Amino acid sequence: MEAENLTAVTDFILVGLTDHRKTQILLFVVILAVYSLTLFGNLLIIVLVRTDSRLHTPMYFFLMHLSGVEICYVTSTEPQMLAHLLSGIGAISFTHCAIQMYMVLSLGSAECFLLGVMAYDRYLAICRPLRYAVAMDRWHQLQLASACWSGGFLSGMIYMGCTFRHPFCGPNQVNHFICEMPVVLKLACADTHTTEAVVSVQAGLILLGPFSVILTSYGLILFSVVKMRSATGRHKAFSTCASHLIVVTLFYGTVISMYMRPASGTTPDHDRQIAVFYIVVTPLLNPIIYTLRNKDVHGAVARVLQRQAFE
Repeated sequence: MEAENLTAVTDFILVGLTDHRKTQILLFVVILAVYSLTLFGNLLIIVLVRTDSRLHTPMYFFLMHLSGVEICYVTSTEPQMLAHLLSGIGAISFTHCAIQMYMVLSLGSAECFLLGVMAYDRYLAICRPLRYAVAMDRWHQLQLASACWSGGFLSGMIYMGCTFRHPFCGPNQVNHFICEMPVVLKLACADTHTTEAVVSVQAGLILLGPFSVILTSYGLILFSVVKMRSATGRHKAFSTCASHLIVVTLFYGTVISMYMRPASGTTPDHDRQIAVFYIVVTPLLNPIIYTLRNKDVHGAVARVLQRQAFE
């Protein structure tokens, strides 16, 4: 009889960032501007790397893929956020919620793997320059990029299987502005302790695995740079790594605070504030960080503008 009384949830209600109408309109304008700039910045990187032969190097190849991940990531979340802010209604279908969760988790995992690969690339370039051309030839670049994408989407499938193997029969109010897995999982009509343990282990592997590669790579890079006699060489090595380290710090700092801390450690409002940073702000900052002091990118932009002027 109990099973017969359970009614499957057909949609969820996202609480959103605020229920104040004027604040919703203001947030709509701000997030729309940030979304547009994020798309422009990351598309610019992809176009420059594709069209400028001087950027046909492993570092920029992986940066292009990172920009592709960021574009897909923000497109899976921010248009829905904008629609809800504009309408003031946070309803989202069960299927749409599941798809959004899958894309967010898959692309977030792929970004973890890409950041690890980019650190390994810098290690080879600085510490093993004689082997670099062979170790990072075109075939190995394609293999590593493919592994990051496929590994990310496989991880997303595992997360989805763990989450939606449980029944959802109400309540259906998600205390977030997107379908964030830890928040949705709380609404399951079953004991989720085993699922939460499995998800925590997987999140630990996906986050800390690439993070250990990053720490090891930059530890070895630092050791090599310290031994360099040339001040110019040291400066060049640090400048090529600084932007990547800033992006890693921003990404891991926010994501670990969301997925690798006790469930009772923070309030829902605090979780939403953290999520705004890694969903909205970080994808905008990444192209700025990578291009702000990058002379190669500046040169590529100048060459593109020159070609446009002569056409």
